Amino acid sequence: MLSTSQLVDKYDIACPRYTSYPTVPYWQDNLQIEDWKKSIQQAYQQNKQKGISLYIHLPFCEQLCTYCGCNKRITLNHKVEKPYIESLLKEWRMYITLLGEKPRINEIHLGGGTPTFFSAAHLKYLITELRKDAIPTDNCEMSLEVHPNYTTPAQLKALYEVGFRRLSVGIQDFDERVQFIINRPQTFAQTQQIFSAARAIGYTSINADIIYGLPLQTVESVQKTIQYVKQLAPERIAFYSYAHVPWKSPAQRRYTEKDLPNAAEKRQLYEIGKEALLTMGYEEIGLDHFALPKDELLMALKEERLHRNFMGYTTRASSLLIGLGASSISDSGTAFAQNIKEVEAYQAAIESGDFPLLRGHLLSEEDLQLRQYILAIMCTGKANWQHETHPRFVTITERLRPLAQDGLLTLQDKSLEVTPKGRLFLRNIALQFDQHYWQKRQSEQPVFSKAV
Repeated sequence: MLSTSQLVDKYDIACPRYTSYPTVPYWQDNLQIEDWKKSIQQAYQQNKQKGISLYIHLPFCEQLCTYCGCNKRITLNHKVEKPYIESLLKEWRMYITLLGEKPRINEIHLGGGTPTFFSAAHLKYLITELRKDAIPTDNCEMSLEVHPNYTTPAQLKALYEVGFRRLSVGIQDFDERVQFIINRPQTFAQTQQIFSAARAIGYTSINADIIYGLPLQTVESVQKTIQYVKQLAPERIAFYSYAHVPWKSPAQRRYTEKDLPNAAEKRQLYEIGKEALLTMGYEEIGLDHFALPKDELLMALKEERLHRNFMGYTTRASSLLIGLGASSISDSGTAFAQNIKEVEAYQAAIESGDFPLLRGHLLSEEDLQLRQYILAIMCTGKANWQHETHPRFVTITERLRPLAQDGLLTLQDKSLEVTPKGRLFLRNIALQFDQHYWQKRQSEQPVFSKAV
């Protein structure tokens, strides 16, 4: 049996994080606009009682964090706020027209960028106007991502008044050397103020984002960060691996691979952080996530209703996710579509009355079949394909055998269950079902970040 360090060396390969299948680099761009409209209408009819999910991308930031791989626009010009919001609302109304009625909404998430780049008044206006054309369900979950340096109690209060109860606070690392090289100076006091303000206002669930594998990061800096986080006592923690993709995010070229912990060191950072979180009473969920026992995300895991989409893990398993804003991605269950990434071009398309689609993928029967198994692995750590007869599953089973021999999973005739040792390698296990990857794996062009 291989040691932990040997497993890391073997499985630290570039592979997807599987917030979707097929993953974006393997989309075939075979989606026509009429196909997209039809898929939205069909998905809505199947989901209208349960409600749809809504993701809103707010791409603006005042400062560039060099580690960030998100689509963003760096600017100090806040005059961009109102025109961008009006574009979002016009796009939303295009979907309302397509649906033919006010939809029930089960989930709203504001991502970025930095959503709190926008003023309290503009944030409240955006949600108020959106809700005029929708019917939030009784338990509609509304959440947003915040950067403590650019968030005020007034913004949190404004969003609370229109239904927001969940917050995700970006921390990453409290070590000053790490913060300097990733250009994200952020004190514990600033972060604590946001936690305290959110609690006082009435937010009931706060997530803290921590990253391991950042440049100049050490065991001591991770331990220090987690001890600070312990004082904040968030209900959820996303403790996830830094994705080094400088070919996609040029700002990451501020440092080199020499500044990054190697695979074994990165694994150590994760193990030390994970052990500290478990000692603090958090329980592990899927890939990179932890939650306190009474948190809904953990309850969803135990009740096998955890879901994963472009927003990450969620307790809402709607098969219709509508993304609004530049670069946002929508999922109708049978098709994916991504909006134009560049802000001005996105707004121009909206002004012309066109859906601002950049590219898309119409899922094949094979895609639909394999998607359910990848989703099951990422959400439950299990998969069962007893009823499948297609020859591809013989190949998949053979690909899984070495992982079973390495103790990452137990493999029966046509089923698997991930072992505790295999949790760090969920991406590698799901990879064995990814037919697009195996068909194109000979490409020398880098696409994904490392798995560990």
